[in-house]
Amino acid sequence: MAGRIRDEDIALVRERSAIEEVVGEYLQLRNAGGGSLKGLCPFHDEKTPSFNVTPARGLWYCFSCSEGGDVIKFVQKIDNLGFAEAIERLAARAGIELRYEQGGHVPGQEQSQRRRLLAAHAAAAEFYAEQFGTQAAADGRAFLSSRGFELADAQRFGIGYAPAGWDNLVRHLRGRGFTEPELLAGGLASQGRRGLIDKFRGRLIWPIADLTGEVIAFGARKLAADDDGPKYLNTPETILFKKSSVLYGANLAKRDIAQQRKAVLVEGYTDVMACHLAGITTAVATSGTSFGEGHVTILRRLLMDDSQFRGEVIFTFDGDAAGRRAALRAFSMEEKFVTQTFVAVQPDGLDPCDLRQKHGDTAVRDLIAQRVPLYEYAIRSAIGEHNLDTAEGRLAALDAAAPIVGRIKDQGLRRVYAVYLDRWIGMMDEQLVLDRIRDRGGRAPAVGRRPAGGGRPAGRADPQAANGGPAGGQEGRGPGSAGQNGQPGPSAQARNGRAPHGSGPAPAPRYDESDPVVNIERQALKLAVQRPALCGPGFDELDAEIFTAPAHAAVRELIAACGGVTAVRSVREWAERLRAAAPNDSARDFLTRLAVEPIEAPGLSAEPDARYAEAVLARVEELAVSREIAETKRRLQRLSPVTDPDYNRKFGDLVALEQRKKVLSERAAGAL
Repeated sequence: MAGRIRDEDIALVRERSAIEEVVGEYLQLRNAGGGSLKGLCPFHDEKTPSFNVTPARGLWYCFSCSEGGDVIKFVQKIDNLGFAEAIERLAARAGIELRYEQGGHVPGQEQSQRRRLLAAHAAAAEFYAEQFGTQAAADGRAFLSSRGFELADAQRFGIGYAPAGWDNLVRHLRGRGFTEPELLAGGLASQGRRGLIDKFRGRLIWPIADLTGEVIAFGARKLAADDDGPKYLNTPETILFKKSSVLYGANLAKRDIAQQRKAVLVEGYTDVMACHLAGITTAVATSGTSFGEGHVTILRRLLMDDSQFRGEVIFTFDGDAAGRRAALRAFSMEEKFVTQTFVAVQPDGLDPCDLRQKHGDTAVRDLIAQRVPLYEYAIRSAIGEHNLDTAEGRLAALDAAAPIVGRIKDQGLRRVYAVYLDRWIGMMDEQLVLDRIRDRGGRAPAVGRRPAGGGRPAGRADPQAANGGPAGGQEGRGPGSAGQNGQPGPSAQARNGRAPHGSGPAPAPRYDESDPVVNIERQALKLAVQRPALCGPGFDELDAEIFTAPAHAAVRELIAACGGVTAVRSVREWAERLRAAAPNDSARDFLTRLAVEPIEAPGLSAEPDARYAEAVLARVEELAVSREIAETKRRLQRLSPVTDPDYNRKFGDLVALEQRKKVLSERAAGAL
């Protein structure tokens, strides 16, 4: 077993792994103001972006699913890695040589399995690329040349050649220190009768990379006529390669997809190459499987797919029956996109690679430019199967297309395409078409897309309401700790023994961020976590008991235990220190949210300053003094000014509290 990674190396990995760069390799981020970035959460399906990244504090948080953490936690979660594996991956990315507690550098065979398999794939890709230049690969080079590609094009896409021998790659990788179990686990070799044999033999090789550019699999095309295997053969699924969640070329296209808000989906490796060489640098392809929900997720993350009026996904299919079936499969997932979806089909059935070879780069660009909406393509494909010159044929075409129109969720868009359908088949009876769609389509009127004016899609719950406050609504003595049945814990008054007499334990109040008192306390804590320099000693002088929400009081105590805001030297280090000191994961998640959530500062810039921080702290203390005034008045009402000796002292306390409230109120005025 490998030893424990040294703490100073972990700190160095965090320092050199800019969270916005690491997260940006997996999803598109856009400026959200206040030094924050925003994108679509990669950990759950959402229509509007709620995933926030704050580079200054090195943290991320999703306000919809309540997941959050630092750059290490992000890599752990998105790549399903352990803590040490995530550190190793980030270290390799940053060029950091890790040291372990048990005697220096860890030998290769003791490194994490994922890191070892990535290294094996990198070595295999290098081996295949070297073999591409040999005499044995002449048929492979000739094949690419016949498809219109030059040697420089092959080098650009890392194309290689797998020798025809049984174990050329196996022997090469063994010589590099990789074990047989590793070669089997990575799908690079198969078990033969006399030992391991190469997975790919006598084939042209395309390396398949993840979004970060690491090779995780290979696609291989046969070259020999007597090869009885499939035309294309892919790496089997491994811990690195899940074909339903990988798009070939996405690592090359992701930047342009984000910038152009456009993704072009083609069917094969050579089609991706042809598109990129023709200037369509947003082209990607599935890797040995049909387009599915995992691919939708990748595209939406890269597009930051949050508006049906911005961005495009363009499917290209062959013009034959198989291509039409593929288009209809894509149509079945259209509703999972928010952005617009299109189809580009060459009338003569040529795919982008053949089109480029026969008619040049301009023809490929024209193909994409002449796209049609996916709805239109699906409907027209159904109509095209029938003879529209007869009444029977028109009715049959209507019945074939009606279920497709009926599947359109947006009621208004469904009505528009019903009118189009009437015109395309020449029925000239819109009401008949609408009735047929209703009878055959099987969909009740509903609006599934987000309205043009913004807002939340139908059926989507409010993220804050769904959370119920910090850590999914679990509020207790510590940040995010739950009371019985997951309900919020007791209020500050109940903790202090002020529950209603004779009523038993006070009912656990729900954490309500819309409550003005809860909100102002929350702003004070966000200032202390995000902008401690603005708070000065004023925050450290606040007692935890003045916070009404138990989670807030617990955070205040945690801040004090970490030395208070006046001891902070680095904001990033401060956030890490607080999260490290949190008693549990729920508390840590709540702190992460406080560190990422925007501060509600007034003004055009919405940037907090020292005056605003002073006003917030004064308001928190003013509210606490107001509660104390109310309690003092209740006690005075129970005392006799004539016979009770405590009356005058209590009255003097009331006067002093009123004066204190006036000072705090004046201090809070103007900035809130």
